[in-house]
Amino acid sequence: MIDEGYMALTIEYTRAQLQQLSTTELLALFQTLAAPALSEMNGEYRATLLQQPSWFAQALGRLTVANPLMPWLCKAFRPVSSELGRGYNTFSLLGKVVQLYPMQTCIAPSRYDGKLAYQLVYRAYHSLCGDIHMVDEVRQLAPNLYLGIGTWGFTAKQRHIPLPFLLEGAIANYRADIGQDRQGFQPQQEIPALASSFETGDLS
Repeated sequence: MIDEGYMALTIEYTRAQLQQLSTTELLALFQTLAAPALSEMNGEYRATLLQQPSWFAQALGRLTVANPLMPWLCKAFRPVSSELGRGYNTFSLLGKVVQLYPMQTCIAPSRYDGKLAYQLVYRAYHSLCGDIHMVDEVRQLAPNLYLGIGTWGFTAKQRHIPLPFLLEGAIANYRADIGQDRQGFQPQQEIPALASSFETGDLS
C-alpha cells in the first residue's frame, strides 16, 4: 500500500490522462511511486499499453499486445510465499481467453532508481518473453491502479529502455499457474541490483 504522500501526488491521474503522457514523463512519475506489497498482488489486472519511447517500440507493442486478432487482456499474479509469487498474461483468441508468458514475481530494487519495485521476471519459465529476458517493474499509482515499466533485451543498454504500461484491478480471480520451470534460472541474472548484491555477498 502506498503512503499518503504518494497518494496526494498521484490520485489525480486517470487512465486517459496517463495515455497522454510521454515515456519520459511516465518514467519520472514511476520514480515517485512505491512498490505494492507482494501479498496484495493477487488476481487478474486489466492491462493497457501506454506511450512507448520510439516508433519502433510503439509498432512492436501494437503488434504484440494491441493486436486486434489477439488483444492483450490482463496480467495476473498470486503470492506463493512471503518473498515470491508467480503469474501469467491473458489474451483473447477467437473469443477464448488464453494464458501465456508465465513469470516469477518478487520485490527487488529497480534498475532505474534503486528503490523497491514489484518485479515480474519471465526468465524463470520457458516462453518467448523469458527467451528475450523480459522483466517488468510495477509500482502503485493509486488504489487499484498500477504503473508498470517493461524491459527486454540482450545487453544492459537494451534492457534499460522503458516500455510503460498500466494495470487496473484486481478485476477477477487468478485462474491457475502455467509454465515450465527453466533449469538453471537465477534471478540475479535478470535484476541488476540482485546481481550487485550477489557479487558483494550482501544478500540481505
